[in-house]
Amino acid sequence: MGVRQIKAPKFIVDNNVGKLARWLRMTGYDTVFFSGSDDSGMVAIARAEGRVILTRDTQIMKRRLITSGRLRAILITSDEPERQIKQVKDALNLDLRFRPFSICLECNQPLVERSKEQVKEQVPPHVFKTQDQYMECPACHRLYWRGTHWQAMTKRLDRFMES
Repeated sequence: MGVRQIKAPKFIVDNNVGKLARWLRMTGYDTVFFSGSDDSGMVAIARAEGRVILTRDTQIMKRRLITSGRLRAILITSDEPERQIKQVKDALNLDLRFRPFSICLECNQPLVERSKEQVKEQVPPHVFKTQDQYMECPACHRLYWRGTHWQAMTKRLDRFMES
């Protein structure tokens, strides 16, 4: 008998909680940003892909798929991203150290490791001198490394976990 893997939740967020998508991606959770205005479209994607809906839209919460419990949704109560991530963390008992910095913040694709030589022509000289680890999005080709921006985000994530 093998060890059972607990499947991580996947999310879909609408444009009224857009910053929350970036924070969830930062922690490693697959999070789709729905920019459309048709609630039915968002509900259809959530149902087809097994995603939890995160929204501030009270009308979505009244849909039968949600009230019956067949589709999970969380009504986000705050405008502040820090409180939003805490609400989701508490509601689903999320580990915000799940797989930090493993998903592209822009397009939600899993990042791929790149060697220093592979990125030499793509990063500033100072970054090339001071950093050894790089990740790249295979879709949008955005590069990530553990610089000061990464350190600041890590500190904020640690604060979220403590609260």
